[in-house]
Amino acid sequence: MNRIKSSILITLFWAAMISVASADDGPKIRLLIDSDANNETDDQHAIAYALLSQDRFDVEGITVNKTHNGGDVDEQMAEAVRVVKLCGFYPQLPMFKGANGRFAEILPHIHEASYDGKEAVDFIIAQAKKPSDRKLVLLPIGKLTNIALALAKDPSIIPNVRIVWLGSNYPQAGEYNMTADLNCIDYVLSLPVDFEMVTVRYNDPSGSWGVKAFQQDIFDKMPGKGPKVDLKIEGRHGGSFGNFGDYSVSLYQHAPQHGDPPFRSFFDATAVAVLKNPGLGKAVEIPRPALHNRGWLDRPKNPLKMVLWENFDSAAIMTDFFKVIDAATPE
Repeated sequence: MNRIKSSILITLFWAAMISVASADDGPKIRLLIDSDANNETDDQHAIAYALLSQDRFDVEGITVNKTHNGGDVDEQMAEAVRVVKLCGFYPQLPMFKGANGRFAEILPHIHEASYDGKEAVDFIIAQAKKPSDRKLVLLPIGKLTNIALALAKDPSIIPNVRIVWLGSNYPQAGEYNMTADLNCIDYVLSLPVDFEMVTVRYNDPSGSWGVKAFQQDIFDKMPGKGPKVDLKIEGRHGGSFGNFGDYSVSLYQHAPQHGDPPFRSFFDATAVAVLKNPGLGKAVEIPRPALHNRGWLDRPKNPLKMVLWENFDSAAIMTDFFKVIDAATPE
């Protein structure tokens, strides 16, 4: 197939996806979120965005992992629990601790009775094996370790899942989620599993770095917003909160800001946005590259393909996020 025909088919495919995603009566997306929730501020907002977009997602659970920042899996889980409580989904939403360590060091132990990340890995496998006419979407918004371990432990789940990963500066080198565990990325890319990569691209508006949540917008639009909870939840930086909106303000008060006017990139929430509505970004199918040191080596003849997400509509994503939070706020 020549490149022109391939491009046309990809365009038609994503047009169909957008139509399905926009339909009120379309099937909900089965979603399992894998997060380093205590890393900075984007994970918390991505989790809230997905949980409160109940018209599009059936969130089946959350697993956590450790990356460089935010402490071990206990601290990552504590932050995820805060957000889930503030969104009104606790304790009914299943939540499991995953890997502290990296893929290569854990892999030899995955068939033992106990190993680092076992709870999350077993949960991912169990959800993927549930009978369904819909694939389970795995949304890793941290490192890929838990996902890679699940695929390694039970490859039979490969046809049942679709992976949408927030990570990499592709085609440039580096990126936080990628360098947190390099070995697992090459492993996942080698498998015949549906794989999509939502680019980060620091300081490049074509990546999710360009989707900006301005601090003043958070201060103006989030106070008091979201479901109300009966118990006051202690925040990451102290204080107590009865809704996610007030906690969002606290996160943005304490997090270092960038630029003028001050902002933080909405990295992880961007992955939720394009999964919810593919029209909020551009999807391009490419042959899967390989890792080379901390960069990428293109393999144009690789028969395994993946979807690359870029060129996001920042304004539309932020508008939809605030709309979702507003809709979840009691009158």
